[in-house]
Amino acid sequence: MVKLNRIYTRTGDNGTTGLTSGPRRPKSDLRVAAYGTVDETNACVGLARLHAATEDALVDAMLGRISNDLFDLGADLSTPETDKPLAFEPLRIVQAQVDRIEAEIDELNADLAPLRSFVLPGGTPAATHLHLARTVSRRAERLMTELAVTEGETVAAPALKYINRLSDFLFVASRYLNAKAAGDVLWVPGQNR
Repeated sequence: MVKLNRIYTRTGDNGTTGLTSGPRRPKSDLRVAAYGTVDETNACVGLARLHAATEDALVDAMLGRISNDLFDLGADLSTPETDKPLAFEPLRIVQAQVDRIEAEIDELNADLAPLRSFVLPGGTPAATHLHLARTVSRRAERLMTELAVTEGETVAAPALKYINRLSDFLFVASRYLNAKAAGDVLWVPGQNR
């Protein structure tokens, strides 16, 4: 599917990039920003995995699957729906990926105490990095939903569902890891007045 012989091609020197389906778009294009932010989310997930690998093998395995899914999501977004036939079957996020991440959220959340306050980013190193990944994934979601309502653009429902569930997963996974350690860092309204 992917063959990279050279890393630089010089084709983007004019400020454009090629979509998987061929057309070129400005690098400032909303679609490019959306899949670029999905890639940024994936980098944050990778950073969280550095710590999750030593904190909890279950969470690390889940994050490994998510990292692969995020490449699928980037491929989905970089291949806009078109009326023209493509020379290949575009890779799309499917409902089964959404279902899996929901099941993993439920698995991690099953024994967590109910929240009685908002949670501040912090706790274990992995949990803290998961909070960063969560905020970046929310930015990706905002860009994707903006793209979905832009005239002439489409984003498939499973892709939107997946990015929405992802931030939920990252939040629950951070709580799960913190519950195994010192617990969540809770917001205390007005504490420093």
